[in-house]
Amino acid sequence: MNKVVIVTGANSGLGKAFAVALLQEGFKVVGTARKQEAMEQFEQLRPGAAFARVLNVTDAPERLAAFVAEVEQNVGTVYALINNAGYGHEGTLEESSMDELRQQFEVNVFGAVSMMKAVLPHMRARREGRILNVTSMGGLMTMPGLSYYHGSKFAMEGISSSLAKEVRPLGIYVTAVEPGMFRTDWAGRSMVRSERSISDYDAIFNPIREARKARSGQQPGDPAKAGQAIAEFLTASEPPLHLLLGSDAFDYVQKELETLRSEFATWETVTRSTNFDQNA
Repeated sequence: MNKVVIVTGANSGLGKAFAVALLQEGFKVVGTARKQEAMEQFEQLRPGAAFARVLNVTDAPERLAAFVAEVEQNVGTVYALINNAGYGHEGTLEESSMDELRQQFEVNVFGAVSMMKAVLPHMRARREGRILNVTSMGGLMTMPGLSYYHGSKFAMEGISSSLAKEVRPLGIYVTAVEPGMFRTDWAGRSMVRSERSISDYDAIFNPIREARKARSGQQPGDPAKAGQAIAEFLTASEPPLHLLLGSDAFDYVQKELETLRSEFATWETVTRSTNFDQNA
């Protein structure tokens, strides 16, 4: 196929699984990571088809635009961007600093948007392209102690959905990919955890934190299967706006939607009471 796909955060976890599966399916993959040593073995995955680049998605937009231009010139026209770079933050809102919130959005939102802005001119000129924004089931439902993370992923859901409607007439498809719990290091080494300081939250939050730590490495999702699903999905003729990955993601999000529908129905009278009275 020889189509070129950029995968950010390709050195580990789901990003690496996506890259490996894409290479196996015949794509060319440009994988990015923040440090050179993290990418030293990437090109050995498939010489001539795997291309490693050191990149931080929080770099200046001009740097990201230059990166995409270099890929277009030296590797090939970019068919797809998989916006995978990001990290999780755990902590109650009151105990988490504003700097931690800014950094969470800097990477998970602003970095992802900057990458989209870097590839869009090329895709728009060709009237072809795919953008997959790896959000999370946590962009559609919530759990205690992840408010900053959920905020960043909910933001990406809205951005993805709106962008999809802007660029679909130009031949570009945008999909928010919402993984559940996969057996990666997301909840381990990659998780940023705020220090505890307020005892009032002990009863609700301490068991959740310990359970999440214990679950790390035991999650139900298989990254290799997620990679294969994405490799096959990338050429789907009519890709959806949303793609859940993992049975747990489907179940959690379905439950959240049912709760929302019930709540809306319960309060429908109040909701509808706020219109002007047309008969007055």
